[in-house]
Amino acid sequence: MNRLRRLLTASIAIAAVGLVSPAFAQSKGKIYYMVPTLLDEFQTESVSAITKFMGDVGYEVVTLNADNKTDLQQSQMNDTILQKPSAIILAAVDFNALAPSIEKARAAGIPVMIFDRQITSTPSDLTSVAGTVEIGHVAGDEIAKLLKAKNGDVKGKVLQVLGDPSDPYTLDIQKGFEEKMKPFPGVEIISLPAMQWEASNAGTIVADQLVANPDIDLIFVHAAHLAVAAVASLEAKGKKPGDVMLVSSNGAPVGLDLIRKGWENVEVEQPLYAQAAALAMFADKVVNKQEIKPGDYKVLGLDSVMTVESWGPNIKIPGAAITKDNVDEPRFWGNLKAPADKITPVQ
Repeated sequence: MNRLRRLLTASIAIAAVGLVSPAFAQSKGKIYYMVPTLLDEFQTESVSAITKFMGDVGYEVVTLNADNKTDLQQSQMNDTILQKPSAIILAAVDFNALAPSIEKARAAGIPVMIFDRQITSTPSDLTSVAGTVEIGHVAGDEIAKLLKAKNGDVKGKVLQVLGDPSDPYTLDIQKGFEEKMKPFPGVEIISLPAMQWEASNAGTIVADQLVANPDIDLIFVHAAHLAVAAVASLEAKGKKPGDVMLVSSNGAPVGLDLIRKGWENVEVEQPLYAQAAALAMFADKVVNKQEIKPGDYKVLGLDSVMTVESWGPNIKIPGAAITKDNVDEPRFWGNLKAPADKITPVQ
């Protein structure tokens, strides 16, 4: 009875939020997408992108929202296994807690693809993630150009505001950025974490550092919502757009708006659309349990690398730099316009 109640609840929830993709005349089957939350634009846009791209290759997508609750996502996984879908796409609320659910699904013959939130503790059938170290590399290259344009050489003072230090996403970006800065001893980096990724914490860091280090040339924050808080602190100190250079990463709509307003110089995108497209490109191979070969692949025009790791095939996709010159291009997910490119399966 409890299982039946959960199934009914899940069905009602899906219908209520309208997250079932349109039926296909010759559908290859259903793929269930386990989204961790629908409270931010990255997640809601991931639903649209995965539904669109999977539709291109012939699959119907059913999305289940876990509302950031680990136990709910575990229950959804159990119920979905009973439906025997062609595959499951998982963006986990909790990396470790969902490992047994992955193992259970695969034991039942249902392949599991991991989206965005990499799980390395247990094998899966395909993982599609952003190249986070590479995002740091792109940011480093852009920051080097900005410092040289301002100071005549790659030198100056940079305030780096990380996200939560327990999150490998921000640590990888820091690693990539600081690797790019190593050849430039004239660059002084002040690194501080915004605990829990809280924007208010980032705002406090920027406000305090503007007092302690009034000669800061550039602020580099690891997420666009932190850039909003940084701008608020700059305004509170009487700064105007351009007085202190600002670079951010992840490509959210608020970051693109700050570029248009002149506050932000560069936003390095987390490639949501390409990450979703990669799943669709390899869906047939995953569903049919065919070998996925390592190597270089183009995903929506981005040079991406497929490797075979201990946890399975893993495709890593780099981000791209967004500036005032290209900010309106629909390929960037922050413009909330999924690209019209039709995905074709990898043969």
